[in-house]
Amino acid sequence: MVEPRHELPAASPEVKATLLLSCDDAIGIIATVTGFVNDHGGIICSSETHQDEEQSRFFQRLEFKIDHFDLDRETIQPLLEWEIGDHFSVRSRMAFSDREQRVGVLASKQAHCLHDLLSRWRLGELPGRPVCIISNHPDHAAEAEYNGLPYHHLPVTRETRSEQEEQMIKVLQEERVDLVVLARYMQILTPRFLECFPSRVINIHHSFLPAFPGGSPYRQAYLRGVKVVGATAHYATADLDQGPIIEQDVTRVSHRDSVTTLVHRGKDLERVVLARAVQAHLEHRVLVVENRAIVFG
Repeated sequence: MVEPRHELPAASPEVKATLLLSCDDAIGIIATVTGFVNDHGGIICSSETHQDEEQSRFFQRLEFKIDHFDLDRETIQPLLEWEIGDHFSVRSRMAFSDREQRVGVLASKQAHCLHDLLSRWRLGELPGRPVCIISNHPDHAAEAEYNGLPYHHLPVTRETRSEQEEQMIKVLQEERVDLVVLARYMQILTPRFLECFPSRVINIHHSFLPAFPGGSPYRQAYLRGVKVVGATAHYATADLDQGPIIEQDVTRVSHRDSVTTLVHRGKDLERVVLARAVQAHLEHRVLVVENRAIVFG
């Protein structure tokens, strides 16, 4: 008689903390940070550093287990900054692996980026969890329903722009979103909106700005005989399309490519570049310093 097999209960995953740190560069910074973690019972899983020689700044991403840490979560960050010293102009951010991040997605008529992101979430290829879709068009309601997400159709006109934006802010705040993704949302956001989600709004656009502005950038590029098509993902700021760049990519094209081909290649890049940027943010690999994004590998 074969004895029945009894599966062991799955072990609870250990909680990890991710520290993103920037400070004035100085001898002993790495030893101070790693020593602090070790002294309080943390187990370091990974560490990546960067030294900016031009600005004499030091950047670090440190991931460590905290199951046996002897400090409360709320005290880790301030005590570490105190240990490094105020005179080093320390800026840091801490995140914990057992807190799922909530994402709100904004879209207009074009669906390629929205569909790609939702597909990646369904397949478990992206961290975080989408919690709502907002659009100024009704086109994506079926996609939202398929993914089990609330869909907020908030049309906008020149006269109703302020009211529509306040409605969006209300929805996103009620959903307690950690990140807002502009999946080809073709409306300009005001400083009021961006102040509600600082360094937490990611935008995607083609690489032809500012050379080819307006509604037909690919035709303009075709007529100029461009040799590359690209896409840029960045944090949205009050300066239109000038925010810290998170991810970019390009592909070569030639005179043999039609306008339609250029558009298709551009859309493919937009999908991939936006997904990479969202993943980097949700994995706590991006540190914004002034108008520059330090993206750890």
